[in-house]
Amino acid sequence: MSLIVSMAAFALAASITPGPVNIVALSSGAQFGFRASQRHVAGATLGFVLLLVLMGLGLHEVLKLWPFMTRVVQLAGVAFLLFMAWKLAVDDGQLNAGDSGRAPSMLYGAVMQWLNPKAWLACVAGMGAFVADGEARLVWQFAAVYLVICYLSVGCWVYAGTFLRGYLSNAAGMRWFNRVMAGLLALCAGYLLLP
Repeated sequence: MSLIVSMAAFALAASITPGPVNIVALSSGAQFGFRASQRHVAGATLGFVLLLVLMGLGLHEVLKLWPFMTRVVQLAGVAFLLFMAWKLAVDDGQLNAGDSGRAPSMLYGAVMQWLNPKAWLACVAGMGAFVADGEARLVWQFAAVYLVICYLSVGCWVYAGTFLRGYLSNAAGMRWFNRVMAGLLALCAGYLLLP
């Protein structure tokens, strides 16, 4: 039982801390509401768990063979973060609870995880700590624990954004909030470019 508790603690620490996926979840909750943002939560969770399972089943070996792929993923992640920051910065700030078509999609959440260096580091560190020998049973056990913890963690960020929604009930306040979130995403991208 202590292994599962350790896995859960690791998953919580990695999932609940601020990062690009959680910043988008916060912004989505604030702008589109809790229900419309659930697709982003589900996509981010499933995208991460898929990456975790693949890493545990051998993807890390591919990256050892082709180390340039790590840099390709990093640069693609930076480009994606800057694109998201731009989208937030130019948003008009209108609250669209009824128009959930504009909220981040499930695919958007999944792709974010695959281009998120924080997710890659969490997968490598987690698998190294709990499944170093690549035992499939432990990979799936860790993935099951992570599925629950990641979903709840990203959901907490959406809920926090939904709570902020009451304070950002006008377009000017939402524009200000979105620009702050855009700045945070741009800072994340800039940090990734540091040597």
